[in-house]
Amino acid sequence: MNNTEQQIKLIHDFSYQKMSADHTGHNFDHIERVVKMANRISQQEKTDKLITLGAAYLHDVADDKLVDDPAKLESEIRDFLKSIQLDNDQIDEIMYITHNLSFSKSLSKNPPKLSLAGQVVQDADRLDAIGAIGITRAIYYGGANAETIYDPTIKPREKMNKAEYRNLDNETIINHFYEKLLKLTSMMNTTTAKKIALHRQQFMYEFLNEFKSEWLSEI
Repeated sequence: MNNTEQQIKLIHDFSYQKMSADHTGHNFDHIERVVKMANRISQQEKTDKLITLGAAYLHDVADDKLVDDPAKLESEIRDFLKSIQLDNDQIDEIMYITHNLSFSKSLSKNPPKLSLAGQVVQDADRLDAIGAIGITRAIYYGGANAETIYDPTIKPREKMNKAEYRNLDNETIINHFYEKLLKLTSMMNTTTAKKIALHRQQFMYEFLNEFKSEWLSEI
C-alpha cells in the first residue's frame, strides 16, 4: 500500500467514526456511495485521487445541518489531515470543497466556485440525492425531521435563500423534490454525471406521478 492509499484508508476510518451513527440519510452507506461515484467520475476527469476521495469521505462530517458545531468539526478535520501528513495546500483544498459543495451554498447570490475535484465530489453527492436512492433518502430525512409527507395545499417554495431552504416548519417531503431534487440534473458539472442524472431524473418523475395518482385514489 503506497502512502496515498494509506492516507485514504485513514480518512475512510475517520469518516466512519463520525458518520456511522447518522439517522438522517447521511450515514456511512451514503458516504461510501459518494466515494465510489466520485472515484468513477474522477477517472474520467483525471482529478487528484487523494483530494477527490478525501473530500468525498469528509463532505458531511462538518455539515451545518447535521452537527451543532461545524466550526469545531472543521478544526478537528484539519488537525486529523495534518496528522496523516497532508500538506497545507491539500488540506485547504479538501476543506474548501467540503465547506462549499452543498446545495444550500448554491442559493447565495455569489455561489462558490469549486475546483474540478470539487465539482466531481459535488456531482457524486448530488447523484446520491436523486433516483431510487434519492427518493428513499428524502423520505428517510423527512421522517427524521417530522416533515409532512404531502399536502396539496402547500406549494413548493421558490427563490429561497439558505435560511429559508433550511426552515422545515412548513415543508413536505414531496415538495422537496420540486425545491431541490428535480433541479439537480441541470446543475451537474461533468458529462459523466449528467448522463447518469438523466436516467435518475426520469425515475423520480415516474415516482411522483404514481404517488400523486395513488394519493388521489386514481389507481
